[in-house]
Amino acid sequence: MFQSIKYPSDEKKAYELLNKQFKHLIEGEDDLIANLSNASALLNFFLKDINWVGFYLNKNEQLVLGPFQGLPACIRIPLKQGVCGYAARTKKTVIVDDVHCFPGHIACDSQTNSEIVIPMLDQNQNLIGVLDIDSPKLSRFSATDRLYLEEFVTILMSQLKM
Repeated sequence: MFQSIKYPSDEKKAYELLNKQFKHLIEGEDDLIANLSNASALLNFFLKDINWVGFYLNKNEQLVLGPFQGLPACIRIPLKQGVCGYAARTKKTVIVDDVHCFPGHIACDSQTNSEIVIPMLDQNQNLIGVLDIDSPKLSRFSATDRLYLEEFVTILMSQLKM
């Protein structure tokens, strides 16, 4: 279904198509694992220059590994550690241009140089988890990535019954 799709060269139009596809893909499905699995697969196909994309879910004040695409990853991340923990605590998207300069960065993959983490919040602003995307390139993620990936997470959260 998605392998034959050619995304526009214009980054904003490509993201708009991605988010439209994602909305149709998960429409009517409220299963968390199914939607996270398809979300990580779709993002892995769409995004260039990344080496990991996936989800960590908030369980007992820790982030626990959920569906992902990439090499094996850290299974549990305390909310007090790493980029994911920081985004989870602050409930704000975090872009790190050079993870090696981020205090407390957790190096699950030594090839990762930059990262974006988007919190997943329910309607009451409770933390459900985070979307984590890593890249081997320094400064890989832009304000455009942030805007459209936040929209992607909003689409995801609108389908889930929590």
